[in-house]
Amino acid sequence: MNRAGNRAGNAFGGRVAVALLLVLGAALTVLGAGTAHAAGYRYWSFWEGKGSGWAYATQGPSLVRPADGSVQGFRFSVSEDSQDSAKPRRAPDFATVCADTPAKEGTKRVALVIDPGTPADAPAGETPSALRTACAQVAPGASSAEALASVAKPLRYNSDALLCAISGYPASGCGEQVSGGGHTASASPPSTHPGNGRSGPSTGVLVGLGAVLLLGIAAVLQARRRRG
Repeated sequence: MNRAGNRAGNAFGGRVAVALLLVLGAALTVLGAGTAHAAGYRYWSFWEGKGSGWAYATQGPSLVRPADGSVQGFRFSVSEDSQDSAKPRRAPDFATVCADTPAKEGTKRVALVIDPGTPADAPAGETPSALRTACAQVAPGASSAEALASVAKPLRYNSDALLCAISGYPASGCGEQVSGGGHTASASPPSTHPGNGRSGPSTGVLVGLGAVLLLGIAAVLQARRRRG
């Protein structure tokens, strides 16, 4: 290949490199925007005591049948999904919570930590009450929801059996989506448990960006072969 051809190949390669950088920058911008503007959900999350810590429950309180001596936690907060959901702000401690409730034949005791969260997560015009604990003494086959109902009425659920309020808090709303600034974005709760998926660019966008990058790489390789 002559010098003119080499110069043309180098110029072409340089243009492709610039184009790739621009595409990469666009991809990072899209990804960054998806993270920066990710919305969360305002809801009561359900936790199970595991040793000295909490584990996010994999089933709803109406399905869990806690054993005698279990500790269950409920925390109201705004979170994007279960990975960043706020835990109850008191460690699970059955002995302390149920210290004044003696064992009784034909029943089980379940310690409950009920944490309404902080004012920052409260719906507009509402103030959360203080965190409290309670020892529910219920039938051996009772669910976590039944244990909660025995000590923290009134409870409120929506048509999808999502727990919306404990002891009347909050007065309205149920799993509503809120923007990054904490403002309500949609009054409709998600079809699944709030926050099961993170917000971000769509699969189609990412596939499109990947295809452009692959085409650019192929062009650079072809230009190099021509120069050789």
